[in-house]
Amino acid sequence: MHVNTRKLAVSGLLMAFDVVLIILSGIIDFNTLFLLAAAAFLVGVIIREFDLKYGLAFFVGSLVLGVLLAPQKLYCITYAMMGIYVLGVEFLWDFLGKHPGWKSRKILLILGKLLLFNIMYLPALFLFPKLLFAGEIPKTMLLVFVLGGQAALFVYDRAYDYFLIHLWGQVREKLFGKG
Repeated sequence: MHVNTRKLAVSGLLMAFDVVLIILSGIIDFNTLFLLAAAAFLVGVIIREFDLKYGLAFFVGSLVLGVLLAPQKLYCITYAMMGIYVLGVEFLWDFLGKHPGWKSRKILLILGKLLLFNIMYLPALFLFPKLLFAGEIPKTMLLVFVLGGQAALFVYDRAYDYFLIHLWGQVREKLFGKG
């Protein structure tokens, strides 16, 4: 049996950091979404460094540890949705990369991201509004939240791209050297 010690060490350290971010999201309330997003971004790091299956295992392990250790269990649902989005986007990126003859790959990627996000966000917004908001929500405000969610998706997706390309690229270069 062959064990890749580099994969094991990197993913173990990142999983520990991932779980610390999930725990801190329940302790430092004013940075909850930032910390959960940063934790979900680490799933993308594992996927890009190793592969999609390894990233899925990393995500499941982080989620299980997060549920066991985090003081705010409800935040683990938010982390799960962010992590599923990252997994879905990376799967779509990989899938579209294997089909270079498709001319509209960029449009398909954007539509796939919107579909993936809205499959998770809209049911939560319309079916379980009490999980997101206290009190009654006027129907007109739901439209504002739908549009606000799309804007939040844009910001999250841009931040994810920036993190993987620029920030992780710098860290990776210092950890592993060039190439």
